Amino acid sequence: MKALTANRLSDGEVVFWKDGRWIERFADAQLWAGDDPAAIEAEGEGKAQPLVVVDAYLIDLVEAEGFWAPVSYRERIRALGPTNHLHHGKQAEGGAAIEALQHASGAARSTGRVNLIKRK
Repeated sequence: MKALTANRLSDGEVVFWKDGRWIERFADAQLWAGDDPAAIEAEGEGKAQPLVVVDAYLIDLVEAEGFWAPVSYRERIRALGPTNHLHHGKQAEGGAAIEALQHASGAARSTGRVNLIKRK
């Protein structure tokens, strides 16, 4: 599975794609099977919004506790918010989806991020 992420240009907030718009909660993000052409199309739409977001790319996901979570540790941190305290950022919302993100494992880089790094 994959999800589309970026940073909102106005405030730097990590955002995720859902049905043609950017949202803040990873748990509500739109997910695609790894080979779904709609994911590539959505990535193109996201990249075509340079005044809204920067560095839109697809991230790889893994199943964790019945939910989906980013494979990459970096992407899990981005989905949870700051790691300086459990009561800050998106992780302060709590709930099963947040707990799944906190307990997910894996350290591989998302292929979308690797491709973004190679292009720079």
